[in-house]
Amino acid sequence: MTAFVPSPMTALIDLPVRYDLAESTCPPLNLGDLADEATLAAVPLAYGTSRGAADLRALIAADVGVDAEQVLVTVGAIEAMFLLAQTTCSPGDRVLLATPCFPPARLVPEQLGARVDVVPLSFDDGYRLPLDQISEQLDPRTRLVSLASPQNPSGVRFTDQELRTLLAAVQERAPDAVVLVDETYRDSTYGDGTAPRSAATLSPQLVTCSSVSKAHGAPGLRLGWLTTTNTALYDQLREAKFLTTIACSTVDEFLAAQVLRKRPEILAPRAKRLREALDELLHWTRDRPIAIVVPDGGAMCCLRLPADRFSDDAVTAFYAHLTERDTRVAPGSWFGEHDRVFRLGFGHLSAADFSAALACVADALDACG
Repeated sequence: MTAFVPSPMTALIDLPVRYDLAESTCPPLNLGDLADEATLAAVPLAYGTSRGAADLRALIAADVGVDAEQVLVTVGAIEAMFLLAQTTCSPGDRVLLATPCFPPARLVPEQLGARVDVVPLSFDDGYRLPLDQISEQLDPRTRLVSLASPQNPSGVRFTDQELRTLLAAVQERAPDAVVLVDETYRDSTYGDGTAPRSAATLSPQLVTCSSVSKAHGAPGLRLGWLTTTNTALYDQLREAKFLTTIACSTVDEFLAAQVLRKRPEILAPRAKRLREALDELLHWTRDRPIAIVVPDGGAMCCLRLPADRFSDDAVTAFYAHLTERDTRVAPGSWFGEHDRVFRLGFGHLSAADFSAALACVADALDACG
């Protein structure tokens, strides 16, 4: 029997703290932001379809640039990742993963019996894709290549040229592999910036996934999707979904469609707040003994406690001091990094609470640096 390894990341939803800088979401929507009581009362509690509601798929397709028949609605982006790993990987197959990463991207294929080949991205190199190293790791037995753009935890976005070069290497060295690009944070932009184009149409070998959880502030809906222009793969994924969850909640699908119809008015104030918070954070780091990789998108970034100022014991003490202040950041070990690197979310808290949380982090740095 396969047993999933306990994840410390469950603390994010199970153990609340006063100042949670570990979160990578934007402020949550309320139900009343999406529909009134009379509208909700008319939503039938019937089964949905295995593909997902037609109007919801059409909204996703219009934004991503694919056909509605190439969109599969899932229980959050995490189900999309699970279905793809389940469909492409058998025991002994190989998966190529760029780290640091969202933990299930590694744990799910491992628990399915696949060998996971890890290519570590470097803080010092700004977490750019080391394309030569990735190409060297590709193998005819590689069945899945997994990365995120913007990346979790750093917020670094990969360029179309980087992705095209990666796809060319995959086609040459691992022709049976599928490339997953997790685009969960694509719509989290800063200020007046526009969301970059989805990678969904770059290649039939490429699958994207996303959700309304992070940028839109609706993680409680548990509603995501995947896209693929490969008809045979789509049919396999749809069948895998039916045999696991059958269909998504029709209520969640209805509300997610409401979110996407209101996309401009939902995203604009969040982009404004992210710009303000990121500017505050960048100003804060100038006078602190800390390094940062400036993100391209998403409500989070990576910071590092320099080794010449903080011993390993001091790093441990840093997290202990934060706990004493009811404050949390996401340790690098959650994502496959050293704990002297941590993810800091700057979109979840109110402006006043964010400033107070940074003051707590400053106190922890002073206490152990």
